[in-house]
Amino acid sequence: MRPRSKDSLHCGPVKLPELAAKWGTPLYVYSADAILARFRMFARAFADQPHLVCYSVKANSSLAILKLLADQGAGFDIVSGGELERVLAVKKAAAARVVFSGVGKTAPELDLALRSGIRIFNVESEGELELLAERAAKQRRKARFALRVNPDVFAETHPYISTGLSAHKFGIAISEARALYARARGMRWLEASGVSVHIGSQIREAGPFGAAAERVAALAAELEQDGDHLRSLDLGGGLGIEYDEGTSWDPEARVLEYATTLRGSLGSLGGRLELLLEPGRFLVAQAGALLTEVLYTKQNGAKRFVITDAGMNDLIRPSLYGAHHAIEPVAAPRREQKTAVVDVVGPVCESGDFFARDRELAAVEAGDLLAILDAGAYGMSLASNYNTRPRPAEVMIEGKKARLVRKRESIADLLKMERV
Repeated sequence: MRPRSKDSLHCGPVKLPELAAKWGTPLYVYSADAILARFRMFARAFADQPHLVCYSVKANSSLAILKLLADQGAGFDIVSGGELERVLAVKKAAAARVVFSGVGKTAPELDLALRSGIRIFNVESEGELELLAERAAKQRRKARFALRVNPDVFAETHPYISTGLSAHKFGIAISEARALYARARGMRWLEASGVSVHIGSQIREAGPFGAAAERVAALAAELEQDGDHLRSLDLGGGLGIEYDEGTSWDPEARVLEYATTLRGSLGSLGGRLELLLEPGRFLVAQAGALLTEVLYTKQNGAKRFVITDAGMNDLIRPSLYGAHHAIEPVAAPRREQKTAVVDVVGPVCESGDFFARDRELAAVEAGDLLAILDAGAYGMSLASNYNTRPRPAEVMIEGKKARLVRKRESIADLLKMERV
């Protein structure tokens, strides 16, 4: 999304101002080619290993993105019945490649997943295991499951997206898992098919993944000695990207390092069991940008503000996590154009409604377009209607063509579900 022609930023051959002129702003723009390029990095890195790349739907649940990946044979990591319905809407047969994670699955969600014939349930508590056994018995369908174990591995990331420590709500203590698998052997409609782990998101070093995989492999070996016939190891997702435009890195090298580390940690199990891998952010974040128009600039004392028509309801990551997103004027800067240190903010009635603070930016004025980069993950999927603001439209670029994949919401859309 960063390439620039002599006059403007563009996505592939498509100039971003043309998209804003046609579909308005705020506007999410995604590159199909960039998503597929990242997906294929995993295919190459794990080519000699039985594996299935299960895209983490929560990163961006656009039907267009799900269809793009389903057509490539991808699996899907879901955390709700609603996400499963999205997968089914684009390709019913893809249910066989669905992994169902999440700590709070309900009986209706389990029933839907069983009827749909999903690949495996990642069970996160003893109570969930009991409920799954009950729902499977009622439907007389075998439920393949893995326990999501908590390996108590620290990963350096934001505390809100760290999931692998004993203090977190996710998973089952790895020390308790063997006894729970033994109990499941007495449940007729359950089949222990694997072991699962996920330690967090936006992890940029391979070491924590290796440490978690080593502990999972040791547990899997014990379970096979106990009589379980495992088919897979679910090693979760969480492989991170670099949001800072000043950081040089090689995405393919990162995937290769990740793959090499996992192989070294899994030993002989790695070549025999299928690996379920669940990238989300890594596939889609840098394939997306949020286009927004500058409404006003203003000076309050020593602070200078650039006020845009996008707000925290459209992209909450900076407000929620203090996340950094590169921001660039869409038009090429003029040679004589100065820069200024500004806060880039939105129109939402919150002081926390910002995209950048004290950021050096080429001087802009009302009517100019800005691109908030690396916004393809956890942008639209976390968007809301706060302040009764309709959510943005979404556009997909495929080769030389741009198409609308989600129309802009209207106020009528927001009101139609309510009654007075």
